[in-house]
Amino acid sequence: MNKRQNTLHPIAISKVMINFAVNQGADLYMCLHGTGIDEQQLSDGAALIQREQEMRLVENIMLELPNVPALGFRIGLSYNVATFGIWGFSLRTCRTLRDALTMALRFLPLSTANSEISAFDTGECFSLRLNAQGIPIHLRQFFLERDMAAAINIVKELSLNEVQQFKTDFSGPSTDNVDIITQVCGVAPEYQRVHNAIFIPIEYVDKPLSTYDASLAQMLTAQCQRQLRQRQIGGIAGDVRQQILGGLGFTASLNEVADALAMSSRTLRRKLDKQETSFRAVVEEERRLVAYELLEHSDIKIDELALHLGYNDTSSFNRAFKRWAGNSPSAYRESLAKLKT
Repeated sequence: MNKRQNTLHPIAISKVMINFAVNQGADLYMCLHGTGIDEQQLSDGAALIQREQEMRLVENIMLELPNVPALGFRIGLSYNVATFGIWGFSLRTCRTLRDALTMALRFLPLSTANSEISAFDTGECFSLRLNAQGIPIHLRQFFLERDMAAAINIVKELSLNEVQQFKTDFSGPSTDNVDIITQVCGVAPEYQRVHNAIFIPIEYVDKPLSTYDASLAQMLTAQCQRQLRQRQIGGIAGDVRQQILGGLGFTASLNEVADALAMSSRTLRRKLDKQETSFRAVVEEERRLVAYELLEHSDIKIDELALHLGYNDTSSFNRAFKRWAGNSPSAYRESLAKLKT
């Protein structure tokens, strides 16, 4: 399993699909059936789910909406830069569209993409190629179209809608989605091609982005790196994360987590040492990640957030956050709000 498949995704990304399905008349319970996702998680901005849960969710949505044309493509158009939190905001702070797309691919596991995506410069166009071979065959077209539409929407948003025409190629046979894709892309898709690909006119790729911010870009890049590490599944550190993000919470002690994992505290320490980390470091990193997520995706008050993260008082949380981000939680939230406008 590759890094993209082995990375947890924020529930907010799947919530976009669920909202679309419900608005089309799908039953919420049937969409969630067998996914392990409940309504409480949907309202938790910090909740993370596994790829298998997302796959089951898509299967349910496809069964609920069998007659909606271009379902994957239309859902992909529901995504925007803000949907993806830090990953999305980091793209807006890049110098050019080329830099933004390079950044996007560098941290692709933080996005909604299930396709493998690579970039090519043909001289006349900047091309994003999508390989969906690693996706179960019955879901392949859905995810291919969803990833393609989401990429097109992001490019449009980053370019402030300067890019209006996208040539699209599909390696498979023609579908019934030609009219919808043509309407969005401004150019009819071509089928039976060598690659699945999106082509962006080269004249837009190196134009400066109006939202470029070098200092903020550096900070958000560092946060993308941290998020990528934190969302990787596997190892004892991952088991500890699941416990503190689950029922035990951030106030859990090492002994309590060790008991939940059916091992002694000494064994837990030794296993964490082998992964070159510690219980305190794992808790600290999770606090940091959840703080960023909730400051981005919720209106939670700072004192409530401090309590949620297991701090005894707000001032302790403020001091910790300043160590992470270099500024206060309220200042950080304000900087993100400026990016959204």
